[in-house]
Amino acid sequence: MIDLRNYDLGEHRIACPCCARNPKDRTLGISVRSIGNAVAHCFRCEYTQSLKERSQKLYTPTIKPQSKPRQRYTTLSDWGRSLWLECHPMSGIALDYLKNRKCAIPPSDGDLRWHPNLRHPSGVVGAALVGLVTDFVTGEPLSLHRTWITSISKANVEPNRMLLGRHAAQGGVIRLFPDECVTTGLGIAEGIETALSLAHEYTPVWAAVSAGNMASLPALDGVESLMIAVDQDDAGRSAAQVLAHRWIGDGREVFVMQVPNGDLNDHIEVFHD
Repeated sequence: MIDLRNYDLGEHRIACPCCARNPKDRTLGISVRSIGNAVAHCFRCEYTQSLKERSQKLYTPTIKPQSKPRQRYTTLSDWGRSLWLECHPMSGIALDYLKNRKCAIPPSDGDLRWHPNLRHPSGVVGAALVGLVTDFVTGEPLSLHRTWITSISKANVEPNRMLLGRHAAQGGVIRLFPDECVTTGLGIAEGIETALSLAHEYTPVWAAVSAGNMASLPALDGVESLMIAVDQDDAGRSAAQVLAHRWIGDGREVFVMQVPNGDLNDHIEVFHD
């Protein structure tokens, strides 16, 4: 416990008594507002302590209990599984959205569904695509990817795409086509819409959710060729290059589909008007 009576008016930074790694590790801030009125707060471990004046000579420190860290999930949580079960195969607004974006419609046994009334953190409730993110190799459910939509475009909310909080999505993909469809070849893209644009020319396809996930996709047993749809930004190009080198190094055949800028979905009308 810190004796807050020893500090003058103003702001001070000291080492936290709970988490400091050394005396120079000054993560705890002390704010002395007036004599007998002071607050201490650690910006790393959330340790807090306050001082309230009872008299000019008697001070009583009070300690706020440290809150427990919120649980993080390495697999899809029970509430995530419940949300997934509430979702429906492609129909209604979700089907209209995919058609207006000129996406191929994935099979109903893939891992893309939709929810008609999904609450956004902003409080808005509306239709959303929901993709089940599963481990590259084992297929273990990891998280859910949500995209709020209207019948013609992404919804006007920020952000309009989100993974579930406190869920790990590293090493995961959305299997837009089920494993049974993946035989000797596979198509991969970062986003759902890009992958489903690729599906006009090549199936089956998966969406990697992020450039980092796409870059780390291992060469899968039995898959002899990989088709990569490249997003034309630095992260997308770098991820495609790393992925291609890995698969080629493992003796697999790799094809790359690129467009001048943006991603494949931005240009799909050129191919399918």
